[in-house]
Amino acid sequence: MSTVQQEVDERTNLTGSNKFELLLFRLGGDANGEHSELFGINVFKVREIVAMPTITAVAGALPHMLGVVNLRGQIIPVIDLPAVVGCKPKTGLNIMLVTEYARTTQGFAVESVEEIVRLDWNQVLSAENSAVGGMVTSIARLDGDTENTRLAQVLDVEQILRQITPSDSKDVDPETIGDKLKIKAGAVILAADDSAVARSLIEQAFDAMGASYVMTKTGKEAWEKLQAIAAAAQSEGKQVSDKVAMVLTDLEMPEMDGFSLTRKIKQDDRFKFLPVVIHSSLSGTTNEDHIKAVGADAYVAKFVAEELAATIRQVLAK
Repeated sequence: MSTVQQEVDERTNLTGSNKFELLLFRLGGDANGEHSELFGINVFKVREIVAMPTITAVAGALPHMLGVVNLRGQIIPVIDLPAVVGCKPKTGLNIMLVTEYARTTQGFAVESVEEIVRLDWNQVLSAENSAVGGMVTSIARLDGDTENTRLAQVLDVEQILRQITPSDSKDVDPETIGDKLKIKAGAVILAADDSAVARSLIEQAFDAMGASYVMTKTGKEAWEKLQAIAAAAQSEGKQVSDKVAMVLTDLEMPEMDGFSLTRKIKQDDRFKFLPVVIHSSLSGTTNEDHIKAVGADAYVAKFVAEELAATIRQVLAK
């Protein structure tokens, strides 16, 4: 039991050192099932891995939705992940990854599971504007910065779920999001998120709240932008607070995660007064404890525009 607890503690403590663990799996290859590539998902999103149970088809199911399973009394929808990304399993859909993401639980059908690898976020590079496509946020260099390193594609779960289960209602409704934010004239909200769909939703929320913002794709980019803003403020004889009202950051991001970004901000005398709100699909008491440990001012789960707006107002009011 002590060994198991030690393993759990080590895994959860990775968040304090810009490290994480990636579950590697395969979805199949081309039309003939060849050239099977590695894909990955953060272990913190995975509740359990089970052999594919019996799936019950659901009438009128959306494309790529296989049906539902009854897992210890919980009815869970199952998504055909190879079909979503355009792969063909050679041996079938053998494994189900049960994931918890943004207030929902779902199963992803995959061909096989390989291993769990421990990585530094600086081994992960953004895949945006690459030939990979919109289903992948980043590419993980599994063996480090070497020429022959194995590569794994880190899937954009936010994009996949939005494609499979589109919302029937408005993501951002100016009528319900509330009053405009009261931010110092000339100041912006600095935001960081590696998912294109998440950035779009956040930008819609900021626009509805009448807030000026600067959007970045990684924690590293946000940190560099913050330092540039601080230098500009100093040259103009102004304070950083004259230019930045607060920081909103995701947790999972290439190069530098949200935990590391928050810790850097709170440990720097130039920025430690800036409110930082964590906006993430990762949830649970373990992550919430780490969020407090790095000094974040608040946490809000993705994505409910009204809750995001209420959290931002509460933090700014302090």
